Amino acid sequence: MHVREDLDISCLTSSSPKGVLAQEVFSPKPNQTAYIAASYVKFLEAAGARVVPVMINMTMEEYKTLFSSINGVLYPGGGVSIISSGYQRAAKAFYDLAIEANKQGDYFPVWGTCLGFEQLMYLTSGKSLLSFTNTSGIALPLNFTEDVKGSRMFKAFPPELMRALSSEPLTENSHHWSLATLDSCHDYRFLSSLTSDPAYNYPIYGTQWHPEKNAFEWSRPYIPHSPSAVRTTFHMAEFFVGEARKNFHKFPSKEEEDKALIYNYNPVYTGAESAFEQIYLF
Repeated sequence: MHVREDLDISCLTSSSPKGVLAQEVFSPKPNQTAYIAASYVKFLEAAGARVVPVMINMTMEEYKTLFSSINGVLYPGGGVSIISSGYQRAAKAFYDLAIEANKQGDYFPVWGTCLGFEQLMYLTSGKSLLSFTNTSGIALPLNFTEDVKGSRMFKAFPPELMRALSSEPLTENSHHWSLATLDSCHDYRFLSSLTSDPAYNYPIYGTQWHPEKNAFEWSRPYIPHSPSAVRTTFHMAEFFVGEARKNFHKFPSKEEEDKALIYNYNPVYTGAESAFEQIYLF
């Protein structure tokens, strides 16, 4: 069954939260074994979404229950293994559930940023396709391919912002590994040298660069904060949240939804010692 890409959502929109995947901390302490950078939460909230943290090391049944309650999931950047980690296992669980749901016509979007993008490539291909590149701590323009003209991801971007993205260093990059050979992953349409869009039926998206940092991270001098850079953050967030609104999963009750929300946790300021201004610890 093909996914309904032409679904009219002008009068039908979902308000269930979106999931953001946690990952292991490098030096765990009691009750502080995983984290989510607050910029990913703010990224989704800026487009009108609420967020539920997706914890690592849950059971498959717990992941299935959470999957049926949220409208989409974001795999954030970070530094853990895409082959063997709690992050990888949770990402695989939601990837498999999303593929099966979309096959059945249940529109469920997945987004990967940086490490999340690399994780999606690994989950799709079953092998590591990454090459070492000197792309950490730098802002770059995008080199768009011809496929960008018909892409879902960029079709609502203003023309002047598209011109700025292709000519100005508006995308922050913090990765040492990149997908250097685009022909090696046939399940995705590549819109630029740093962005991918789904090639076929599934609403699975990724950027090797960090759209959330332009508006919400300040601890590194190479993060762009120009008006065009900040607009890029909000257009990317609006796109993904718009995709998630096409899904109609929901929590069994308001009480269960309230208990799951990120609002139950307090972000910690880490900007003086970290690349993140704030993080949530779990």
